Amino acid sequence: MSTLTREPGTRRTRGRDLPARRPRRPGTGVPYLLLAPTLLVIGVLLLWPLGQVAVMSLHEMGIRELRGDRPWSFVGLENYTQILSDPFFRTVLRNTVLFAAANVALTMVLGTLVGLLLNRLGKRMAGFVGAAVMLAWATPALTGAIVWKWIFDDTSGLVTWFLNELPDGLSSALFGRAEWTGYGWFNSPLTFFTVLTLVVVWHSFPFVAVSVLAGLKSVPGELHEAARVDGAGPWRVFWSVTFPLLRPLFGVLVVLSTIWDFKVFTQQFVLAGGTQDRSTFMLAIYSYAEAFSPPPKYGLGAAIAVVLTLILLAVTGVYVRLILRQEET
Repeated sequence: MSTLTREPGTRRTRGRDLPARRPRRPGTGVPYLLLAPTLLVIGVLLLWPLGQVAVMSLHEMGIRELRGDRPWSFVGLENYTQILSDPFFRTVLRNTVLFAAANVALTMVLGTLVGLLLNRLGKRMAGFVGAAVMLAWATPALTGAIVWKWIFDDTSGLVTWFLNELPDGLSSALFGRAEWTGYGWFNSPLTFFTVLTLVVVWHSFPFVAVSVLAGLKSVPGELHEAARVDGAGPWRVFWSVTFPLLRPLFGVLVVLSTIWDFKVFTQQFVLAGGTQDRSTFMLAIYSYAEAFSPPPKYGLGAAIAVVLTLILLAVTGVYVRLILRQEET
């Protein structure tokens, strides 16, 4: 018997080999058509307002210009030159960078520890602790800031009451004072940023904890077991097994935390009671103060907002570049 062979990519029809039919591909414009609604929403809600802010930063604007009573006065890069040459802007930038660095570090450490704890607890206890932790994340920033401001109130706050209840000798030895009624927690930059850091970390670490918990669930248990058999302790297991596998997750969390902490506004505005204390300014509230404090300078405030956006885009770009390098290696 003779063996009939067919070339690959052909089909038999009535004894003849014909080229196999290829699946029909949709038109090249179909994917873009499907993406069009999403791109339209992004453009309207994000790109258009950002473009308006960038345009405003190139003009000198006040109330009359904003209402349309007078045309916008184009000044080019004068607003950027003014803020970048101002020594106070460098002070504000330093405050923002130091505050963001401290908060990102504390948020990541606390969130990771809580995530590891949740991973080791039983189902019921983990559900209870997880629900309690997520209450902080679910609380609106404004509500949380008001509660924390009452906790540190100088007359009726919980912290003031607790410190007054301490023995005078112990309080004097630890803190250098025995009477705490009337102590202004928000009057000094050091104590203000301490309380603000506590508020921001309290509100931010649940997201990190839950994200780390989800990442830990994806790590095969056999790897941990093998490391323990080899004699590795908990610390060694985390750094040699868990952390390398979850490095992309930690990278995303660090970038998100950096963006959030650079943009802190609500908590600072509530705790400071407005924009009177310029010694505690950071970029977000500095932009607001320049734009809306009388006389309003909307162009200058918009320029500060653009600088803040460029800094955050640079941070995100560095992270994306590092991720791409890791994938290449």
